[in-house]
Amino acid sequence: MKVLRLAHHAVVSEWRQRERELRELGVDVALISARRWNEGGVDVTLAPEGDGFVHGAATVGRHPSVFLFNPVPIWRQLSDRPDLIDIHEEPNSLAAAEVLFLRFLRRSRAPFVLYSAQNLDKRYPIPFRWFERYALRHVSAVYVCNREAGQILRIKGLRGSAVYLPLGVDLGLFAPARKKGPSRIPVIGYVGRLEPHKGVDVLLRALARTDDWCLRITGDGPARADLVRLAVELGIDGRVDFLGHARGEVIASRYRELDVLAVPSLPWPGWREQFCRVAVEAMASGVPVVASDDGAIPDVVADAGVLVIPGDPEALERGLRSALDGSRWRELRAAGLTRAARFSWQRVAGEQEALYREVLGGHPVPGVGIEVVIVAYGPPELLAGCLSTLGSDFPVTVVDNSSLDATRLVAEAAGAHYIDAGRNLGFAAGVNRGIAEIAGSGRPRADVLLLNPDARVDRAAVAQMQVQLRRSPRIAAVGATQTEPATGSAVRVWWPFPSPVGSWVEAIGFGRLRRRHDFAIGSVLLLRSEAVAELGTLDERFFLYAEEVDWQYRARHKGWTIEVADVTATHQGAGTGGDPQAREAHFYGSAERFIRKHYGSRGWQSYRVANLVGATIRGLLLPGDRGESARRRRALFWKGPVAWEDARK
Repeated sequence: MKVLRLAHHAVVSEWRQRERELRELGVDVALISARRWNEGGVDVTLAPEGDGFVHGAATVGRHPSVFLFNPVPIWRQLSDRPDLIDIHEEPNSLAAAEVLFLRFLRRSRAPFVLYSAQNLDKRYPIPFRWFERYALRHVSAVYVCNREAGQILRIKGLRGSAVYLPLGVDLGLFAPARKKGPSRIPVIGYVGRLEPHKGVDVLLRALARTDDWCLRITGDGPARADLVRLAVELGIDGRVDFLGHARGEVIASRYRELDVLAVPSLPWPGWREQFCRVAVEAMASGVPVVASDDGAIPDVVADAGVLVIPGDPEALERGLRSALDGSRWRELRAAGLTRAARFSWQRVAGEQEALYREVLGGHPVPGVGIEVVIVAYGPPELLAGCLSTLGSDFPVTVVDNSSLDATRLVAEAAGAHYIDAGRNLGFAAGVNRGIAEIAGSGRPRADVLLLNPDARVDRAAVAQMQVQLRRSPRIAAVGATQTEPATGSAVRVWWPFPSPVGSWVEAIGFGRLRRRHDFAIGSVLLLRSEAVAELGTLDERFFLYAEEVDWQYRARHKGWTIEVADVTATHQGAGTGGDPQAREAHFYGSAERFIRKHYGSRGWQSYRVANLVGATIRGLLLPGDRGESARRRRALFWKGPVAWEDARK
């Protein structure tokens, strides 16, 4: 695969790690970078440093959307007839329009992909609006570093796919120091440009509310003089160091000297934080992050940092103080290190290569196919929407637990293999029927995607999931990040395993503390073929719910790991479940089977009593439907969920 890639930011050596990793994966990348560009407030000159694949091009203009490359290096590289052109510039940019014009003059038919980080719905002036419109109508795919960017491009008419692909970090360079807790005199850090929208003035005012904290500021920019004056006015200039711009080992060592990194970015006319690379670098360095709850920052930091109200010095000071608490500091440090692994350059490059293969029509992982199993029950319209979004690139087996002619017609119209189960087998048995059918088909080995009819995921997202699944030999399954289609709100996809101890934690009102990432929900779940061969299929004693929990529990205990891919998927939730009270009976009946299977009868009795206690208290205290639901749950656990479930059959 020969790829021509253009990115003005590749003038920074550390940011060429993506291309190095792509070449390790066998992608023949030729990279065109700006010869000189302003990054972090200072001009950086391209130094190839052994990267023979990078070619510098002089640029005219300094704004990321309003500059041109010297066309000669691009013209020369187009003469090598790349299979794909990757333009790491915004669709509305002058540079992207230039490359597409040269592609036209060279009569190249290579598909192209673009990059976008723009998370505000901007209407650009002519001719940039025309550039954007043309690009979005002809591009094969756009990879975005925040979800809002993809949503905006779809509204603007994007005809290709939008794939979430974060920016990366060098986990070898940004590594944690050996620290057991914050320093006696806390050291707060800021890294980035010094401009008004970055909120450093808010950070200075937060520092002024303390007596002894120190602040180290790495970066430069037009606001530096004003910030120096503000520090003097606040009487904290003796506790603030302006260290200037830094790169490489210098900035990595500065991170390790910090106790907490502050990211006080502000909502600003025409600008919102688009990714927040410094938060990832800090987390990789073992430094807790306290950041503004704005723009793309929450998606990057997630629950591995402290989010505060933007522009409020008091809120920022409280957030910093919370992160400096010893036990909380250690908790955030551990969570940050885990979170940062999601952004390794190796991982980003793997997902980028999967995108290339998707665009070129190749399979995401050579030699390993994907088979899709959908257990249908309920309205066939849900299945139709699911199959339409997925497309026709994967073999699909539909096991119809409702035995409807309309469901058969929908499946066959989409080219899926239809199986009439004859009766409602339940989800686990339905999945096993589908897997058995695939095994007997004589087709080569394949990973198996379990997909609910009320879930929506496209081929590009499935390709990303498989790349992540195959990145390590002991990953058993990969789930998918999901949103609720009506509201766009995130669906919780990570859950802790049910346990007697966990049930008591929830009974006494501390369920919010149960945030372990033990298993991923099964609405969109890709199973590794080797793991299925070792662990077997789903336990059919679970009629509905907990079957994927049990399988992942067994996987964990056999040394396998579970992951979740950051992809674009939606899940309606309860879309095929029928009567809510029947779903409740199945849910708690499956919980009883799970606890009895893995914790024995004593464990079950402890779990049952905890739920009785919790339901009794809530039934007495909560008003309306919530109280009624708690009282119904108490009656269910008093009789026994399995007995209750059997009585409803």
